[in-house]
Amino acid sequence: MDDLYQPAAIEPDIQRQWEAAGVFRAVEDPAREKFYCLSMFPYPSGRLHMGHVRNYTIGDVMSRYQRMQGKNVLQPMGWDAFGLPAENAAMSKGVHPAEWTYDNIAYMKRQLRELGFGYDWQREVATCSPEYYRWEQWFFLRLLEKGLVYKKTSPVNWCPHDATVLANEQVIDGCCWRCDTPVVRKDISQWFMRITAYADELLAELDRLEGWPDQVRTMQANWIGKSHGVRFAFPYLLDGEEGRLWVYTTRADTLMGVTFCAVAPEHPLATRAARDNPALQAFIRECEQSGTAEADLATLEKKGMATGITVTHPLTGEAIPVWVGNYVLMSYGEGAVMAVPAHDERDFHFARKYGLPVRQVIAHRDGGLEFSADAWQDWYGDKSVGVCVNSGPYDGLAHAEAVDAIAADLKARALGEKQTNFRLRDWGVSRQRYWGCPVPVIYCDDCGTVPVPDEQLPVLLPGDVDITGVGSPLAKLDSFVHVDCPACGQPARRETDTFDTFMESSWYFARYTGADNGQAMLDERAHYWLPVDQYIGGIEHAILHLLYARFYHKLLRDAGLVRSDEPFANLLTQGMVVAPTFYREEHGRKVYVGPAEVDVGTDDKGRITGATLKADGQPVRVGGTEKMSKSKNNGVDPEHLVSRYGADTVRLFTMFAAPPEQSLEWSDSGVEGGFRFLKRLWKQVAAHVNDGPAPALDTATLSDAQKALRRQVHETLRKVTDDMSRRFTFNTAIAANMELLNALAKFDDASAQGRAVRQEAFELVTLMLSPIVPHICERLWRALGHEGLVATAAWPSVDETARVQDAIEMVVQVNGKLRGKITVPVAADQAAIRETALADANVQRFMDGQPAKKVIVVPRKLVNIVV
Repeated sequence: MDDLYQPAAIEPDIQRQWEAAGVFRAVEDPAREKFYCLSMFPYPSGRLHMGHVRNYTIGDVMSRYQRMQGKNVLQPMGWDAFGLPAENAAMSKGVHPAEWTYDNIAYMKRQLRELGFGYDWQREVATCSPEYYRWEQWFFLRLLEKGLVYKKTSPVNWCPHDATVLANEQVIDGCCWRCDTPVVRKDISQWFMRITAYADELLAELDRLEGWPDQVRTMQANWIGKSHGVRFAFPYLLDGEEGRLWVYTTRADTLMGVTFCAVAPEHPLATRAARDNPALQAFIRECEQSGTAEADLATLEKKGMATGITVTHPLTGEAIPVWVGNYVLMSYGEGAVMAVPAHDERDFHFARKYGLPVRQVIAHRDGGLEFSADAWQDWYGDKSVGVCVNSGPYDGLAHAEAVDAIAADLKARALGEKQTNFRLRDWGVSRQRYWGCPVPVIYCDDCGTVPVPDEQLPVLLPGDVDITGVGSPLAKLDSFVHVDCPACGQPARRETDTFDTFMESSWYFARYTGADNGQAMLDERAHYWLPVDQYIGGIEHAILHLLYARFYHKLLRDAGLVRSDEPFANLLTQGMVVAPTFYREEHGRKVYVGPAEVDVGTDDKGRITGATLKADGQPVRVGGTEKMSKSKNNGVDPEHLVSRYGADTVRLFTMFAAPPEQSLEWSDSGVEGGFRFLKRLWKQVAAHVNDGPAPALDTATLSDAQKALRRQVHETLRKVTDDMSRRFTFNTAIAANMELLNALAKFDDASAQGRAVRQEAFELVTLMLSPIVPHICERLWRALGHEGLVATAAWPSVDETARVQDAIEMVVQVNGKLRGKITVPVAADQAAIRETALADANVQRFMDGQPAKKVIVVPRKLVNIVV
């Protein structure tokens, strides 16, 4: 065996062997325990980044380990291929989105193969393929039949120049990210899915997801936002017409402190008040420039304008002024809020800004904290510490009692009652873009909304479009829009919206189970593989993607297509890959340079002390350590690393640098260190096998040194098994093997049984490391005399007899200072241990002939002699 490790020479060959043997082909087998391991699939942007590599390496390590445990493993891969980046590429590069997408898929697929990931490529899906989105359209129509999808008018971010809807993240400083035109809030008709119909179940079943991180479950619970409150009305009389302004509150105990109501700019009362009020009309137009996301409104400067309309307090009969507030969304709740400035911080600051009354109706029950309308204090809004004051019949009541009493009084007046609400809103799935799945609906003047018949699916996305960024390309394509009504045959219009790309990513995990079925969305194979046993992805997907996938899975269950309640039994959210940033200031802005473009100076602890640009030798500034990104130019190209060090080194570093859940800080020296370790492993195995075949292991004839090494080998195997199966701490599993390799390097026993112990040790190291660095381990496994592939080998078992110790080493102290070490039988009693310690020559030298006043024995650890 050559003692030089050359990954470029061995890795492609090993990958060809895996493919020829069909190692990763998953076939349903009811007689075997299955393990479905899934990493979140990528958007085919063109190149893999280190975040991809880390995610997929974690999944591959888990899959390979479970295969070695004898389980039937499914690990698929595909492409989240629809989305706006492809349209942007079409405009900037002059290439069709389909061509750009499929070229990127081919390139990234090659990169995944080069990294040695064990995917069943026969199950590959691309969501932009008609074979995939046909079934999405089919299922949408089943939901339409059940009333679980519907169309309604809803506010969106609208760019007047591009005539298109913008996602919240595409609105920058109130303007379109592409053309810098001020964005307006516009009502358009959109398709929605009734996720709220499943809100209770989505919330309740979070408690059953014991394999999910608590952080993710909490985030989802907060997003669903179940609350118990009171829905009630403020009556009003306007132009001789009676009406009611409905609101919902979780703080009905503060109802006596209402001093104004605020409505959304689109609320009917706001529209009515603005008819003859140019100033209010202008303010409403200003409000339309803000976004539609709650997160945007939370940071927005709160502004308002009085409508001149008053409503009647439902309990006191007091006239309450109505204001228009830019922070109130029509699409949330009733589009109106009751304002209690004394006990809501937002209302407090709004009231102070516009000189509105602040009326205290809650006092601290301990009486030690006084209320002041001059400055906000957190206890004003804490329902757990207060009692009602200045509230008439409700004075002295705590929160729960006051809510009950006030709700009862409102109900008696037929003006309100208790209600359970959810923060969660129905999922808007319409997008006015091209590169997405067409919504399979036709509009007929006579028949109304007509589903596309099943036999006409899929509604294909046409290829002959002109993508300009202005308006929907589909809406301008007559050959797509104008069709005959499937019901009556008269001229009709096709829906030109496409689906939100979350639709595709909400069921792809299920399609993997039967990706080759052209006759059904899912088949019996879904019942075998689902739910996914281990799902891996970034924490940034903790809310929307995971929530939508859970919802979609329940829809599939209720349609009889799957049997499980939840899609993912266990979830691992891997940390980010972060790296230093370097930049120069040019014309008042930071221009970032890549890590490969700079020479870095470090201190003795490896910390960066300075950097210079290689091109000119001049200093660059060292920024913070941040997530690898294009904007910070601090990404590391995995393809370059594979070319230089091999896939195994990249895999080793990403698993060794940090536990999966923590951020991984990039380190060039760490990559070099990983490469050195693999070279050392290769060299030690080569030296061993080049000495010739090792004899059979005879455990009955081993020396103490041989037993000690064998004990370390099996202790390592025991730890690594736990690290791989339960703890997912792959970094400590690698560290344990590094320690073992160091011990093997010091083990210079050239006897027959010494070589036998070394053979066993190298075999177990190879098996333990094979899920992490599979290519080198395949070659070492063969060199160690095995015919089969290590990828199909069984995980080794710990020899418990090897872990049994005949003797232990204990330290000996004299007056608390270390003076010697002794070896005693494991079964030795304290008297024998004292005798052995006192007889040690070095210990006797430090006792200097003095008798021992006291001998303290700490079992299995130390002996302390006091003289």
